[in-house]
Formats: sequence, structure tokens, C-alpha cells
Amino acid sequence: MSLNTHTLKKTLAVAIMTTCILGGIQEQTQAAILNQEQSETGVFKFFKKKNKKADKEDAKVTDEKKSTLKKYDDVITSDAVSQKGVIDIHRVKKDYFFELDKSLLGRDFLLVNKISKVPTEINELGFNKGINYQNLLIKFELDTILKKVWVKTYKAAYSSKKGDAITKSFEDNYISSIRESFDLSCLGKDSTSYVFKVNKVFDGSEKSLNDLFGILGMPGSAVSTLSKIDEVKSFPENAIVKSLLTTKAEGITVSIEVTSNIVLLNEKPMKPRFADRRVGFFSTKHFYFNDDQQALENRELVNRWRLEPKKEDVERYLAGELVEPQKQIVYYIDPSTPKQWRQTIKDGINDWQIAFEQAGFKNAIIAKDAPINDPDFDGDDVRYSMVTYAASSQANAMGPSVVDPRSGEIIEADIIWWHNVMTALQSWIRIQTGAIDPKARANKFENEHMAHAIRFVSSHEVGHTLGLMHNMGASYAYPVDSLRSKTYTDRMGGTAPSIMDYARFNYVAQPEDGVENITPQIGVYDIFAIGWAYKWNNKNTPWDELNDQSAMIRKHETDPLYHYGPQQDGKNTIDPSAQSEDLGDNSMQASRYGLKNLKRIVPQVENWTYEEGQDYEKAGKMMMGIIGQWFTYANHVVTNIGGVYLDHPVYGEQKAAYAHVEKAKQKDAIKYLIDEVIDIPAWLTKADVYNKTYPIKESPIGDIEYAPTTLFRDLHARIFYSLLQKERLLRMLENEAVNGNKAYTVANMLDDLHQGIFKKTIKGYKLNVYDRQSQKNYIDALIITQNKAMEKTTKKALHSDCSCSLHHHMPVLCDYSVRSVGMFEDEKADGGDSRNFNRNLVYATMNRVSDAVSMKRGELMKIRSLLKKRLTINDQATRYHYTDLVLRIEEALNMK
Repeated sequence: MSLNTHTLKKTLAVAIMTTCILGGIQEQTQAAILNQEQSETGVFKFFKKKNKKADKEDAKVTDEKKSTLKKYDDVITSDAVSQKGVIDIHRVKKDYFFELDKSLLGRDFLLVNKISKVPTEINELGFNKGINYQNLLIKFELDTILKKVWVKTYKAAYSSKKGDAITKSFEDNYISSIRESFDLSCLGKDSTSYVFKVNKVFDGSEKSLNDLFGILGMPGSAVSTLSKIDEVKSFPENAIVKSLLTTKAEGITVSIEVTSNIVLLNEKPMKPRFADRRVGFFSTKHFYFNDDQQALENRELVNRWRLEPKKEDVERYLAGELVEPQKQIVYYIDPSTPKQWRQTIKDGINDWQIAFEQAGFKNAIIAKDAPINDPDFDGDDVRYSMVTYAASSQANAMGPSVVDPRSGEIIEADIIWWHNVMTALQSWIRIQTGAIDPKARANKFENEHMAHAIRFVSSHEVGHTLGLMHNMGASYAYPVDSLRSKTYTDRMGGTAPSIMDYARFNYVAQPEDGVENITPQIGVYDIFAIGWAYKWNNKNTPWDELNDQSAMIRKHETDPLYHYGPQQDGKNTIDPSAQSEDLGDNSMQASRYGLKNLKRIVPQVENWTYEEGQDYEKAGKMMMGIIGQWFTYANHVVTNIGGVYLDHPVYGEQKAAYAHVEKAKQKDAIKYLIDEVIDIPAWLTKADVYNKTYPIKESPIGDIEYAPTTLFRDLHARIFYSLLQKERLLRMLENEAVNGNKAYTVANMLDDLHQGIFKKTIKGYKLNVYDRQSQKNYIDALIITQNKAMEKTTKKALHSDCSCSLHHHMPVLCDYSVRSVGMFEDEKADGGDSRNFNRNLVYATMNRVSDAVSMKRGELMKIRSLLKKRLTINDQATRYHYTDLVLRIEEALNMK
């Protein structure tokens, strides 16, 4: 494909953020009314006259201006096709005009740009119908002197207390910026509205209010001669313009249909609720100024729907009775959704009812089929929250929402459901539960069995649209052996106390355990979190409710079922209690159970994937999935080494912010790696299915078969570089500095690795191909990471890792990729722990003076000494291997 795939995928992370757009305009016929407008609108208040003479002069100027405008009927002619709504929209032949009532000048609008239709090239990259790629908060202002309507944008993240002295300075230092302007065409018929032509911002001529291709990372802009406005609609609180935008990039032409929503926001924003790092919600930053401060107040506003009791139900609600909210949260199911999955997706939505009952509301969230013949219904309209079904080869799902940046209020949500997500679910279920569940072994599941997984994905994505972030720490609350208990899993439900974890399916349970409840479900944490965020109160400000909100959390502060563990950076996972894809409270124990089931599955691969007359492609892909699961277990274990349990204590709690993983656990982690990973097991390297097919990895360029030696050499290298990464060793040194002999030290780890990797060498045995690969990989990792640490520190290096975090504005793109693909990619994060203990930047100047360098050099010298003693071994391949390694070490250490 000629488009830059990497760039497009990378920019999708920044694509779905909050913003808004423009409106319409109307006229006035009386000079006095026009003069009043310019004095009432903030931008023109400086031109207000102070005496009668000045007023007369101003009226004269306005009369002159008025006389230059066309008459309404000359602009909006008899050819006009008009739409009445919050903004009246008129189409006169090929021109489009907005008519905006004067009462809407200065009001906040949200411009929401969404993708509506895409060509193949864009579809293949995961950009599909329903994706919200740009939002802008805007206001319309009238300039009577220049005869223009300005479209201004501003950041809602700052506010100042009314009446305070600092507020004047705030107004001077946080002005709005002009993003676009429109020439005033005429005044409205009744002199209370303004009319202006808007073609240029919707037909591809300008990108001020719709930078589609720039945001998607595609070179070039829309070609106006190949772009057009397709359709306009206007409703009481929302106007829609649909456009077909075309660009030419790198030899191909791409056309995308987009929908621009212009949403009138409530004049009074929702009362915010301040976020708390102990509960995982997406949030919107806000900074408060006032005269009483000694420091600017920085808050995060919880992203949540506006759920309030009806006025007549307030007393009943406050008395603890369940009531229906003023406005329900309604999700519409795309008519394109296959019929057999519609009710299942609805069930996943309706499952959240129990959580909202914790917040005091009944029937707060419902699912409906989207109306088919309603001309006012449009899935791209932000009045409607949609589960959009995308015909695509992508195997994923996503749950973004549109947020009012003034308050954190969620005003609309879009769940993007890629059709091919079922291939990932089928692969996971078969590999993780096939050993214990006969229904999970077929190439195609019965609909009822697939429905369980679809329901889980539906609930998970809806959770994101309710504001919930991933809670990767939830699964740590369940003891590993409890996951083997039918009684426990039936009582607790699924695999973790939160469906927002990536606790997929129960790979711990063994065939003899009889466990049946193996699919993630909405759990204790989810119910609590919704109650915490959505419980309504009649207090005036978010400050007034802080104590009550904190008390709700403190009530469960020692209960692991209520713990929140943020998703971490996949390149530097620190906390083993908050990992993606893991189960239970001990990675080594859970992974050993998982391996037992994988060993049972490998001999069955050919039988389970058999299709008469077909080749062995499915078998090769399943084998790659099994290897991916094996490698996932290995990564879970690695995190324990140099791991730190992270928490967010507040004053009064008896929690530690940082607690190093126990020495015994870290030592067991190294033992697991040596036994099950570094010594690559024969059940993986010598599987019978390799006589028919090698492991097959799916990729954007097609399926790729990997010879086992090549595949495991690559995976080994990843493990070794991860173990020896600078950040991990620095955390281990910190542990040693704090805990002394109670710590698992760098020296301990290198000694244990040495004894495992070179055990055959120590005993004088000859090595096989995998043994030699393993030793080369380890020594290369030692040499390269040691040399990198000794590179001269430059100013550039000091700042190269310093990047602004955009996590709070990222789309919630869940990773449902099949592990045969995912194990070759960096894990995705939806927020991460912003502290990220021992990051590169913090320790960038410590490389050359760190003990880690000394330890690596010492280990290389130790290996060299051992190998020199074995250079006389009879086996030629082993002898040449040792000679090569000795030369590599001596060259790396500059030894003569």
C-alpha cells in the first residue's frame, strides 16, 4: 500500500479528541439593534459610545454598513431549499448559507467531525464509519464594522472566580482565537438573525474547521475540485453537514465522506465531579484561578453522563429510593449488525443496569434498535449514541465518547465494532479454554458460544463510553488457585472483579476442576466505580462533595476487589499486579497452569483445525497463537523482576506508594524463565504439526510462515533485552539501596541467569542449535546494552524521551488483536500510570556511573573465563560457538 501505514495508525491515537464547530447567522434591519449587538458582544464592547453624539455617529456608520448588504430575498432566493433548526441552513443552487439567531452569538458550540464512509485503502488501516477524529469548542461573534462573522475557539480548561481581582487578568491572558471568518451576506427577515455563506469550510477549500487529512496523517489537503457538500440537516440543538472530501497522495486518490455536527451546548454546564486517582475514570483537565490562592488549583474532571433525578423525584432519590433519571443513556444498534448478534450486544449494554442502581437510578441505560425509516435519525448525529458495525478486516473494537470540555459531561458515545473482532475472540477462547471446554475447539463456534464473548466485548466497550478506563489491576484480586474453584468463580463471576481489565478467559482452570464461569463479567469494582461517579447529590460545587466522594473510596481501601491499577506503558511495565492479559495474584503460578493447558492443546492442533480439502493455514495460525500465549506468559513473569507495586495513597491511608516485589517472587520468576522460556521446551519446538505447516503470522502484507529456529531466536532476544533494560536494573539497584539483603539484586539475577543459560557449558556438555542461539542472544544483549549505557551523554539524549502526554485525549482502542500478531507489537495503553517509576529521562545522566554497567561487564568477564576453559570440547559446532563468543566479548571490552 502506498499510504504511510505507520503514520496513519500512530495519528489515530491523537485523532479522537474533544472540540466543536460553527453555527449560522441572522439579520437585523434597525440600526439601533445592530448598534446594541456590537456593544453587547464581548469583542466589540470597547467600541460602545459614551454619549448621545457618539451614539448618533455609530448609528450613521451602521446605517452605511446596512446599506451595503444585500436584501434577504436577493440572497435566500425562491430557489432556496431550507432546513429549520438551531441553525437554519439554506441551499441556493450550489451555495450553502447558515442563518444564526442573534441570541446564539457568544454561545458555546461543539463541532464534532466524524468519518461516515471510507474507501478500501482507509478501511484496511482501521479508519471506519463512526470514528470521531476532530472536535472544536467554538463561538460565533459578529463584527458589524467589517461585516463579518468570526468563528472563535478557546480552551475551556481554565476559569476564574467571578468578582475576584485576578479575573480581569484572566480575561486578558486567556482570550479566544479567531479560527475562521465568514462575510455577512444579509440580515434575516425579522432583523434578529444573520446570514452567511459557509461553502469553503465544508467543500474542502479550507481546513480551518475540518482538517481531515492532516489529522489522519495523510500528505496534502482536500482537492476542492474533487470534493463537495453532500447533504445538510438541522435539528433543534444540532446541525449536520455531510461532505465528500478527496485528496491525492503518493500516486493514489482517496475520497472520504465525513459528517460535521454543530452542537449547541447547554448554557449552564453540568456540575463537574473531581477525579480521584484511586478510581479509574477518563478525565478532563481544568485549572481554577481565584484571589485566595497561593498556587493555581489543578483538577481533573470526571468524564460522565449527566444523570439527574427528575424534579418531582428528588426527595425520593435522596431518601434512597431508585428513580429513573431525567434523561436515559440510550445506545442504538446499527442496522448493519448481523441479526444473530444484535440481542447479545444489547445484553452487554443492559448488563450495566445493576451498576447504575448503585448510583440510585433504575432504567438508566438502555439499548434499542436504530430506526430504519425515520428521516430524522442519522447514526452520525451526535444526538444518538451508536454501536456502529464496521465491515472490515480489522479485529478490534473501540469505545470513544464526545465530551463537553467545560465540565467533563459525556454528550454522545460511539462504539466501533469491527466485524473481524470475532476471529480474535475465537482464537483466544480456543487457545485459553479449549483444554477445559469442548465447545471451544471448533473452527467455527456455535452462535450461542460466540455470543458469550460478544456480550463481554459489548460490556467492556460500553464501560469505556461510561467513562471507565482499563483497570489492569483488577485480576490481581483473585488468588490463582481460586480461579480453579467452580464455587468461587460461580460466586465471584468470571476472571476478575472488573470487566475493564484485560482478564480475557480462564486459562488457569484445569480439565478436572469443572469450572464453567470462564468469561469476564461486570464485577464488584465496576459497580462501585459507577456508583462513585454517578451518585447524584444536591450540593452546590464539586468542592462541597470531596469529603463524601473520598469516604466512599476509604470504605474499601483495604479490599483488593476495589483496587484500581492503571494500564501501563507496554515498553516499560513496572507493576506486576496491573498487567494486560494476566490472571490471578502470582504470574508464575498462573503461567504454569496456563502452560499445562497449552501442552494439552498442541497435539490437538491438526484435529481441531481440520477441514476436508483445505490446506494447513488454520493450523499454522493456531500454532502461532499458542506460541503467542506462551510468550505472553513469559512477559507477565518478566515484569516481576525489578517490579514495583504502585499505588495512590492519600493522607490517612496505610498504603505504600512504592513496594518492591518480594525477593522470593523475583527469584521464582527467573527460575520460570530458565525452565520454560530460555530452555525452549520441546513441546513447542518439535510439534508434530510442523510436518505440515510452520507457525503463520498474519500481517498487513499477508501471511508469513516462520521457521521455528527463526521465530524462537527473535522471541529469546526480546526476553533478554527486556531483562537487561536500563530501567529494570535501576529499579533493582534502588531496591538494594532500600532493602539491602532482603532485595533481589542485579548480582542475584545475573548469577541465576548464568547458572541457567550456561548449565550445559559448566558441565562440559555439547550444545544444540537452540542452546547456542540462546547464549549468543544473551551475550549480544549484554554487550549492546552495556555499550549503549557508555555512550556519551548529549543534550539531545537528555531530552529525547521528554514528550507531552496525550493519554487523556486518546481514543479508547482496545487490543483485540490475535496474539500471533500482538506479540510482535508494542502493547497499547489508554492512559497509563503517569509516574512510570524510573523512566529514562529521570536517570539519563546516570548511565555511566550506574552499577548496572559494572555488573554487565563483570558478567561478560565471567562468561569469557568459563568459555575459555571449554575451548577444547570435542563437538565442533560447540567449540566454534565458544571461540566466537570469546572473540565477541574481547572485542566489546576492548581487550588485547
